[in-house]
Amino acid sequence: MFHRNSAPRGWSSFRTGPYPPPPVRRCYDYNHESQEGGNSFQVLELEGLPPYEWNPQQSTSTAVAPPTWTRTERRKRHRNEYSPHAVKRQRTDSIPQPLEASPLRWAPLPLRRPDEAVAESSRSSVTGFDYSFPGPHLYLHPQGLSVPESSNSLRSFAKDKLSGQMVALFEACQQQTSDLERKEVCRARLQQDIQHVYAAGRLYLTGSSMNGLGCRSSDADLCLVIKGTKRPDPVSVLSQLKKVFRSLSYVEGIQLIRAKVSILRFREKGSDLEFDLNINNTVGIRNTFLLRSYAYADLRIKPLILVVKKWARHHQINDASKGTLSSYTLVLMVLHYLQTLKEPVLPSLQRDYPECFSPFMDIDMVPEGPKHIPPFNSRNQSSLGELLLGFLRYYATEFSWDKQVISVREAAALPKNNSLEWRNKFICVEEPFERNNVARAVHEKYKFDAIKAQFAESCRILKSNKDLNSILPVRAIINKESSRR
Repeated sequence: MFHRNSAPRGWSSFRTGPYPPPPVRRCYDYNHESQEGGNSFQVLELEGLPPYEWNPQQSTSTAVAPPTWTRTERRKRHRNEYSPHAVKRQRTDSIPQPLEASPLRWAPLPLRRPDEAVAESSRSSVTGFDYSFPGPHLYLHPQGLSVPESSNSLRSFAKDKLSGQMVALFEACQQQTSDLERKEVCRARLQQDIQHVYAAGRLYLTGSSMNGLGCRSSDADLCLVIKGTKRPDPVSVLSQLKKVFRSLSYVEGIQLIRAKVSILRFREKGSDLEFDLNINNTVGIRNTFLLRSYAYADLRIKPLILVVKKWARHHQINDASKGTLSSYTLVLMVLHYLQTLKEPVLPSLQRDYPECFSPFMDIDMVPEGPKHIPPFNSRNQSSLGELLLGFLRYYATEFSWDKQVISVREAAALPKNNSLEWRNKFICVEEPFERNNVARAVHEKYKFDAIKAQFAESCRILKSNKDLNSILPVRAIINKESSRR
């Protein structure tokens, strides 16, 4: 049933809070043309935009080729070259330029007033993408916001009880526009305060808040990008920011957590909205836009991933700090399963459109790449329930944990080699850009056995009764999400 070694081709407004809203309306600005920079959209009047609905349109015209960026390495890497050390860490001070022959040379266009932008977006000829916006402002909507899906569209994949339960859980728990607005207002305020110390710093909202896979209770990940010829020491920067943040009236509970990727953790004052801020971890920005491209490629992706994350959290196998699976790892596992079905639900976007997701693209250009990808239409019409059961069955009985590496980049299960990255690791999941193991937290055999056992047990139970409540307390989760924020 599962073809693992090949992959398809051809493919609320702000109302209350501890501080007032910033006075100037903006769009997402990944080029930092406004003083506040960062991914600074403003939340005012966004409700006027039409709700996002993925509705791919067939086109008889020739697809426009994606732009080409120069690469910083001297040797061209072969597509089939497989090494966890093949990709260099991104230098944030390099700015590739478009090739002269590129048909889509990027250049900033004059900014438009928000009312002009909204008017033109409603006239866009391509559903879900608005080519009238200048440059990165394309991401004002839909992919810049997690807007509730059209229930009518999702219902076409919910013709059975299990699928209907998944849709109900997704619609109750998915991140709302108002949730993202709160995070963005805080990010914009932090951007201004950080620039008093690091004038060239640009603060990005990343992770599930931005990739379309968040829920109402999702915390917010932030990445502060500081460019320059000398890379700053992350711990030193975070220590300095910790002192700055102590003087801010709108944050509290500030903690510096030293790890492989050190973070500054804090909360919005008076709420349970938590932030994790890192320094120059630009791969997080890259995978945010990669995952967002997958999230909007098919209506079933977001509900399936949300249910899987809730399931894993309920069964205590979704916490990397405790030696189990991170949410990022779970998302890659779901995408890999959908890519490797006999009739795939998803392609490999990195393989089919390599220039749109080049690991050497300047970080300011990363949001530009996905807009050049044409719609993908899968012939797989499995219901949400069928996909959930198939996901559990795949990892319970089909996938070879001791011999294979999960690769979303190649849309395949790669053979595990004897490199240090994969040797003696219980679970191997390749990070799509850095190609290291994002499941390395699972380093104890008894926890690995518990993860495998949970896949097998949930698969057995769900196959028997086709009721989501048998593996997940649906009503309790919905009530908990509704009480947040």
